[in-house]
Amino acid sequence: MESAAILAGGRATRFGGRDKGALVVDGTTILQRQLTVLAQVTEDILIVGAPDAGTMDDRIDPSAAAVAPRRIVDIVPDCGPLGGIHAALTAARGDAVFVAACDMPFLSAAFVSYLLGLARGADAVVPRTGRGYHSLCAAYSRACLEPVSRRLASGRLKTSELMLDVRTRIVTPEELDRFGGEAALLANVNTPDE
Repeated sequence: MESAAILAGGRATRFGGRDKGALVVDGTTILQRQLTVLAQVTEDILIVGAPDAGTMDDRIDPSAAAVAPRRIVDIVPDCGPLGGIHAALTAARGDAVFVAACDMPFLSAAFVSYLLGLARGADAVVPRTGRGYHSLCAAYSRACLEPVSRRLASGRLKTSELMLDVRTRIVTPEELDRFGGEAALLANVNTPDE
C-alpha cells in the first residue's frame, strides 16, 4: 500500500498569505483537483499542516471526494517542507508516500503511480530538471524517516539536501515528458501573477 500527502502548512508569503489550495483552476480548486487525482492512486491521503480543519472541510466537495483525507499537523513545527515530509512519513499507512505541495494543479494519477512504483527500489524518487530537485512532487519510502528526523534535529532543513543522505532515484526530464512534461506536472503557484 502507498500513501499520498498534500503539504498545506506553508505561509504563502509570496502570495500575500492567501490559501493557494483554494485557488480555482478550470472551475475546481487546486485542493479538490489534487484530491481527485490522488484518490485514483491510494485510499490513504493526508493533508499535512492544514491550519484549520473546519475551513479545509469547506473547500472539499464531498460529492467529488472519493476518499476522505486525514488531516495531520507537523510533529516538529516551523521546519518548513521538511517538517511536512516528516509528518507525512510518520502518519502514512503505506510503505511509501507521494508528497506534493498544495499549489500544484496539474498532477496526474499515472505520474504519481509511476513515482510510487519506483520507490520500491529507492528511498526517494525525485524529479530533477534544470531548476534542480523537485522534492515537493516526489515519493519517499519509510527509509527516509530517520534521515529526515536527523536533519530536523540538527536544523538542516533544505529538502534538496536530503537526497545526499538517502538512496535517490532521479526522475529525468525525458521521463517527465512521458507524462505530459515538466511544465505541466511540476507547475506550481508561488505569486499572484502565476
